[in-house]
Amino acid sequence: MLKIVVEQYDSVEPLGLYIHVPFCLKKCQYCDFISYPYSKAAADTYLNALFSEIELYSRGLPGWDKALASIFFGGGTPTCLPSKILTSILDRLFKVFSLLPGCEVTVEANPGTVDRQALTELRKGGVNRLSLGVQAFQGHLLGILGRIHTAAEVIETVRAARMAGFENLNLDFIFGIPGQTMEDWLETLSLAANLEPEHISVYALQLEEDTPLLQLVLQGEVQRCSEELELSLYQTAIQYLSEHGYVHYEISNFSRPGRESAHNLGYWLNRYYLGLGPGAHSYLQCGRYANDSTLDGYAVRLARGELPVSAKEVATVASEMSETMFLGLRLTSGVDLEAFYRRFGRRAEDVYRLEIMRLLKKGLVEFAGGCLRLTSVGLPLANEVFIEFV
Repeated sequence: MLKIVVEQYDSVEPLGLYIHVPFCLKKCQYCDFISYPYSKAAADTYLNALFSEIELYSRGLPGWDKALASIFFGGGTPTCLPSKILTSILDRLFKVFSLLPGCEVTVEANPGTVDRQALTELRKGGVNRLSLGVQAFQGHLLGILGRIHTAAEVIETVRAARMAGFENLNLDFIFGIPGQTMEDWLETLSLAANLEPEHISVYALQLEEDTPLLQLVLQGEVQRCSEELELSLYQTAIQYLSEHGYVHYEISNFSRPGRESAHNLGYWLNRYYLGLGPGAHSYLQCGRYANDSTLDGYAVRLARGELPVSAKEVATVASEMSETMFLGLRLTSGVDLEAFYRRFGRRAEDVYRLEIMRLLKKGLVEFAGGCLRLTSVGLPLANEVFIEFV
């Protein structure tokens, strides 16, 4: 099984590394991510398996794939684990991988799950970016989402993060929540800007199958946000955050100049990455891989001394070109056409001539500065654009 990660590499581009921590204190009403209730026994099983996975990759990856541009702890809620355990994972990674100068190391956290001491330990342990899942400031909306924190805890966590030495902070928010008004959203944007994070993400609520929130909507207990209001909320976020010094650099993401998420930029530029943990995905030159999504299955495979890969897909030039187009179009700057040519030896304008012509006629894309990018009309209709390249 280990052979899948070592055959035929010719790229020296550094990797992004994602570590999935599959635990939550309480699963949110809208969440369909892979996560389990936190317990010490489950955490011990996870950690033993994760350290085994790191060891297998330490012996199997070629040297150039041990240079990292970014590390990202996602979940779940990574800060369900004590900070000393998270830093012990980093210590193990630092022994296997080399970090490029300025390597971005992010940990996701929920407000109220970390205090100043824990944040100080994370910062001293090598974490230099914190991503807080705020989602809303209004109590009734937090209740609908099933969040367990309060607005006051958000403010306190941001204050504690600054005192712990964090100079790169992201806040996540959701719009289109049942019952959310424009007044709620403007208040959220104002409070967010006043906290002065370096990065803000705003995501439209997705009502996923088999989630409690979708059931509430289907049962008529809460009302789905209208498409018209959702679009208005999104456009308001773009205008408000742009007026307050944030650069809208990706469909859902805003940052102070130079504070874009390095890890996520790797995804949108279709660069290679390695994923560790249950359900984590990897994209390496020889293909895409998905780990076993169950904690027990993940641990059992590793106990047998094999990588926990449950699915794989061989990468083709056609698939890489397709992914480079629709992922790159998420960026407001668009797909760099010269970079596309350098990577594939073909012009995107030739490969996708008919698709691009259709989108140009609809006014959804445009050529600008050597790039193909979404127009202001195409931005809220991005999925209609992406499907042309799938």
